Amino acid sequence: MGSLSNYAEDQLLTHIFGATSYTSVATVYVALATSPLADTSTGASMTEVANTNGYARTAITFGAAASRMVIQNADCTFPPATGTWGTIVDWAIVDSATYGAGNILAYGSFTASFAPVSGNTPTIPNGQIQVQMSASSGAGFTNGTVHSLFNRMFRNQAYTKPATYVGLSTTTLADTAAGIGDFTEVSGSAYTRQIVNVTGGASPAWSAISGGSVNNVQAITFPTPTGSWGTVTSCLLIDTASGAGAVIAYDNSNIVDQQPVLNDTVQFAATAFTVTLS
Repeated sequence: MGSLSNYAEDQLLTHIFGATSYTSVATVYVALATSPLADTSTGASMTEVANTNGYARTAITFGAAASRMVIQNADCTFPPATGTWGTIVDWAIVDSATYGAGNILAYGSFTASFAPVSGNTPTIPNGQIQVQMSASSGAGFTNGTVHSLFNRMFRNQAYTKPATYVGLSTTTLADTAAGIGDFTEVSGSAYTRQIVNVTGGASPAWSAISGGSVNNVQAITFPTPTGSWGTVTSCLLIDTASGAGAVIAYDNSNIVDQQPVLNDTVQFAATAFTVTLS
């Protein structure tokens, strides 16, 4: 099972929270590595098979994201080897066909290493390469968000950059939360969702994305309650100011259950609302 690189994590967070959208490439490629890769590996720093003996990065395609993953959907056949390629242990999905260039989007290890020699035609069978974002445990991105991000990065599908509003819920959410019918939002008594703007935007805004993490630069302050809001158990990010919308992410675990009442201050302090992708 493949993991996202640091580069990919920051780019996906930027697409949601940053000032720019992630620009996907029309085609992604598999590069082969002769030593283990890491989150920090790049197309230039990875120990790639030598640029000789017929080796070349090869295009790969993925089926539609589902179950928080994308799966290779056709055999990936490399050019015939005209000499030894060394012992291959890892694969990388890269955004450039050019040897020694580009960004690694995801990487993983082969079940068993292999060492192509002259006359071999290395092939990665359909379904062998998979990239997954693990299920959340009380807090994380919803399935819908993961699928939209993966389809954007690995399949060059459209995903309109969403607005990010913070909402409060009196029931817990799950990865399957899609919209308003999947949780019970606070309502009445002056409650409204609060927007957090893109990096560099009007206050409150998101910080610069770094290390797979982003937070609110300024406090996120809700209107003063004019009555009880019920017991708030969860917070969420949703892409509309009111109504149905699409739930982007949620947090049940880091919210202290509490009941805002008349004249309370309801606020996330600066830097207190952190979203991490790792």
